[in-house]
Amino acid sequence: MHDSSTTNLASSRGLRANTGNGPTFQVIDIDHPDYVGIIEPDAAFWSVVRKDKAGAALSDGSLLGPYLDKRADMLREMEQLRFGLKPSAVYFNPTERCNLDCTYCYIPRDLRRDGVDMSKEDVVRALTILRDYFKRHVPEGRLPQVIFHGSEPMMARDAVFAGIERFAGEFAFGVQTNGTLLDDEALDFLTSHGVGIGLSLDGPVEAVADSTRRNWAGEGSSSAVVRLLHKLKGYPNYNVICTVTAQNMQHLVEMVDFLHAAGVSTAMLNPVRCTQSGAREIRPADHELTPFYLAALDRTHELFVETGRKLVIANFANVLVGIVAPLARRLMCDISPCGGGRCFFAVGARGDLFPCSEFVGVPEFNGGNLFVDDIDEVLQRPAFTSVTGRRVEDIEPCSRCAVRHFCGSPCPAEAHEMNGAMQRPGAFCELYEEQARYALRLIADGKEEAYLWDGWDDDARTTLSITSLTTGDPRTDVAAAQVGHAPA
Repeated sequence: MHDSSTTNLASSRGLRANTGNGPTFQVIDIDHPDYVGIIEPDAAFWSVVRKDKAGAALSDGSLLGPYLDKRADMLREMEQLRFGLKPSAVYFNPTERCNLDCTYCYIPRDLRRDGVDMSKEDVVRALTILRDYFKRHVPEGRLPQVIFHGSEPMMARDAVFAGIERFAGEFAFGVQTNGTLLDDEALDFLTSHGVGIGLSLDGPVEAVADSTRRNWAGEGSSSAVVRLLHKLKGYPNYNVICTVTAQNMQHLVEMVDFLHAAGVSTAMLNPVRCTQSGAREIRPADHELTPFYLAALDRTHELFVETGRKLVIANFANVLVGIVAPLARRLMCDISPCGGGRCFFAVGARGDLFPCSEFVGVPEFNGGNLFVDDIDEVLQRPAFTSVTGRRVEDIEPCSRCAVRHFCGSPCPAEAHEMNGAMQRPGAFCELYEEQARYALRLIADGKEEAYLWDGWDDDARTTLSITSLTTGDPRTDVAAAQVGHAPA
């Protein structure tokens, strides 16, 4: 269990809401004509209640009683999610170099231009060490993940492919790439080995997409990625990341239309990470970005209704599933502490170990070296524990925010580099607020399934479900009030 910094000596039995040791229920406006949200932040418990029933829900015991019966289970689940996990994935940067010079990249420019590559021998050696480490920590029958990441991993293509071939069946492999170096031979290799492929594309047309993603000669990269989308159509294991900036946020609805028409089933609309100054210069203001962002989410639902085919925006879906089923989330950025150093870590091209790839350009977060140090020891060093110990309870205004465990105040690298300290918020607080409200509106209207991966709740169980306070009609009083869907 996580050690609390204070000891509670109060004699209160915690039988009443909002006083003593009782749970703190916070009522939030979700911009819905009929419903409000009621949240108990510590347990990430939520409910969506008719406005005219909210007072009764808080006072007559119909919400508090069932909640108190399951409170210990819910708190235990959150404790496990936040502090009980071990790394099962690694972001593997086989090179520091990139053939592009993207405006917002979190890898320092000098590394991307003049950095080193890993040899085939070092990639195989590194994967051998990682395999042996994960055998000690990952449950039998579950494959650890290795995502070849960047800079641009295809700059070290031969070494990457040698590693994938040598360790086929021992890792679940993925490659995050700008796509410009993927010829037909490389694509055949990756798809024949079942490798996950992540592509980067920042707009529906070249004028938008190439404004931030150019090579060192100033030439755009999007045409190569669009060609790849046509070639990957029907391949089940790829996705597209669109980094959202002030320069493309007005085009997010068009981007959704473009991706859906191209047959993409999963994409991410990632607000730009502000760890480097180039990214901060094109950071959109939250209040300006939010309407475009939510309109893009609306459009995915419209297209689903029209065609029966989903385009899941995975980073929003993760916020949504973090509400309806905290332990079923797939990404670990939107939780406190984040996944860096506790669910995954990063390996640099020199073998250096970082909590996450976002820290590769920040020397004080270099915790050791894969070829020299014991990984378990590295995970306990300050470079890692400063990240794994970053809690929303210690950050303002997060400590008093109702949606703090649906958001997690990402990203620690961003907070450190942009706002000057780890115990400060990241860049997009208001955007996360509004995503949480949007998610609760979807739940109130019964639309949430359309935004989530098919099978998202397989092998899951419900910790607490309250469908109605008085009438038995889930659309009359409480649209839903459940926590869990924890993996069984």
